[in-house]
Amino acid sequence: MIGIFDSGIGGLTVTREVLKQLPEYQLLYLGDTARLPYGNRSQELIYQFTEQAVDYLFKQGCELVILACNTASAEALRKIQQEWLPKNYPDRRVLGVIRPLAEEAIKVSRFGRIGVVGTRATISSEAYQRELRNQKSEIRVFSQACPLLVPLIEEGWQKRPETMKILRNYLRPLKQQKIDTLILGCTHYPILLKQFQNGVGKSIKVFDPAKVVAEKLKDYLARHPEIKKKLVKGTNHRYLVTDMTEIFIQNAEAWLGQKIKLEKVELG
Repeated sequence: MIGIFDSGIGGLTVTREVLKQLPEYQLLYLGDTARLPYGNRSQELIYQFTEQAVDYLFKQGCELVILACNTASAEALRKIQQEWLPKNYPDRRVLGVIRPLAEEAIKVSRFGRIGVVGTRATISSEAYQRELRNQKSEIRVFSQACPLLVPLIEEGWQKRPETMKILRNYLRPLKQQKIDTLILGCTHYPILLKQFQNGVGKSIKVFDPAKVVAEKLKDYLARHPEIKKKLVKGTNHRYLVTDMTEIFIQNAEAWLGQKIKLEKVELG
């Protein structure tokens, strides 16, 4: 199976695109809704939570896990890949979302001035800055934390004028830096894709991060047949959360675009 992990249900935006592009593979989604948001947690705690989630998904039979959470990718992925995996699951893989989004941003950027929006933890980690500059040293990166957006999205306020006003305030300093490309560094943000594009204007490229992650996963599997052949095929997808409320159920079905059954599990 392919496992997809997020701190909440924002990762269902990635799941939706993976279902479209890799429909033959069975997916297991896990959202740590009892402990969200990760964006305001310490690095130590983010790593602990992420390790517990990945371990759970592997024990359920996943061969590959996508950290659909930008915060987890920024604060935990490297240590999991370099230290934890070799000791515990040397034949399995954990992938993040930061590298594929950085690759796409560099590809579409016209002038090398890239903006990044995300949670406080993702922005303060400077993970996108490092990845972008590792790939292309002359890139200029401008970042903006947007801590109010996730709770607004989860409250279903994406079409409210208050949300657009807050969004424009967050985007103003990035526009003043004359960015030409914007990375949406949070899996909730595709829900506001149109609002982000309207907020920055037509001259700035805003791409759907969920679609890019799914495309990069498809490409990764094509290049790694030894992983691909181990994946379970089928449509018996499961959706797990660590806490369940009516708003989680409503948002999950709206963002995934279909009726689903959420199962409650415990981590740690």
